[in-house]
Amino acid sequence: MKCYILLAVLAFTFLQGYNAVLEVKGPSEPVLEGQDVTLECVDTESELNMSTVHFQRFSKYMKKWYRLETDQEYFYRRCFLYDVDVRREEDRLLLFIASIQSWSEGPYRCVSENSSAPDNSSQPLTIPIHYMRELAVHRAGLGYLTRYFNSVQDLKVQLGDDVELECTTSASEAPEYFWAKEGDDWILPSNKLKLEKVSDQSGGRYTCSAQSPTVRSLMKKRTISITVLPEEAAWYESTTGRIGLMVACAGLVLLVVVISMTAYLCRRANQRNRKGPIDDRSQKKPIYRSSVESLPSTAGDKQPLV
Repeated sequence: MKCYILLAVLAFTFLQGYNAVLEVKGPSEPVLEGQDVTLECVDTESELNMSTVHFQRFSKYMKKWYRLETDQEYFYRRCFLYDVDVRREEDRLLLFIASIQSWSEGPYRCVSENSSAPDNSSQPLTIPIHYMRELAVHRAGLGYLTRYFNSVQDLKVQLGDDVELECTTSASEAPEYFWAKEGDDWILPSNKLKLEKVSDQSGGRYTCSAQSPTVRSLMKKRTISITVLPEEAAWYESTTGRIGLMVACAGLVLLVVVISMTAYLCRRANQRNRKGPIDDRSQKKPIYRSSVESLPSTAGDKQPLV
């Protein structure tokens, strides 16, 4: 009995030592969008021939894993992953991703072609990619359409007006916002800047900064210039007046187009209603000279109609 137990233990130990453990190693430092990234598939037990191992990437849209070094997946790689290159160097398996983007985060894994192994793939690895888009500054509290037209760089306001600016961006994680004015030593930790009853001293250059809370080197800035107009300035000279005029003109043009299309469709419908029944000549029978259906002539012509 002891002999059987010893043999079972030896067999289990042998099989456990034979089973290779695959692992995907990625960057140890934070990855910024646009950087080049290299992944390596390693066998922690040094039992496998790496020529029988390949990389795969999971498609969140197709809900399946794709191999990244076959001609059959060339179209997929070019359309969804862009520049990837699988390299085999001295029994090493590497995956090089050029200028990685947020949609190329993975997950990735390496898989052994040895189907007899109980677990022939590594744990999936997703690359955390840090990114931040360019900042946009617009007047706060506006609708989406007006906000789109009101993304400002040079802002003209009338004396005594209240001004509230909002700074926004799209990022991998919510950034920290700061406002500052050129020539002043104050810093406002917010994405909104509110100026009440602006005066001549309110004019100047204001800068909004956005910084990643985890990767401090990831930062974007946007500077705008505020000009305070005198009281006698016309309403349309201000930025708000010009934007309102543009929106009103766009609405007027749209109204003219709708009225024109309505008039055109109504005219077409009236013309169609005034037409008589369809004259289908294909349904008429020919009339021959010897036919009894010939009609008598009213103009002295004794020959029947043809």
